[in-house]
Amino acid sequence: MNATINNTADRELVITKLLNAPRELVWEAWTNPKHVVNWWGPDGFTNTIHEMTVKPGGVWRFMMHGPNGMDFPNKIIFNEVVKPEHLTYTHSSEDENDPNVFHTTVTFENQNGKTLLTMRAIFATAEERNRVVNEYGAAEGGIQTINKLEQYLSKM
Repeated sequence: MNATINNTADRELVITKLLNAPRELVWEAWTNPKHVVNWWGPDGFTNTIHEMTVKPGGVWRFMMHGPNGMDFPNKIIFNEVVKPEHLTYTHSSEDENDPNVFHTTVTFENQNGKTLLTMRAIFATAEERNRVVNEYGAAEGGIQTINKLEQYLSKM
């Protein structure tokens, strides 16, 4: 059998940041709804968390409230949960036939008491990735979200 390489680089959005907090604390901030509600989303966004069960098959349903008054329903289904190392999940809206579904892996890597956080979102096509980045500002929004996490961690 021949080996194959599945190159997803043109479909990926990767955000990495070294956080000045221990991995267990970053994991707690990421997986506990009482913390997540304080930092998730780009600048100016707030959230209402309807449910968040962080386990394989668990669901995280929330509404992102944009600064312009628009609401954005979100549904995440956790595929893998390995505390405090990584999460994998499928992200969509409440629409069961959402064409914009994407898959995310979040890793929490211990680096001398700090945490190297890496978010890797993989979209169905390069066109979909580019659309989300260009129309919704997903890259900048992701950076803002992680910066908000960093600020929140400094207060925990």
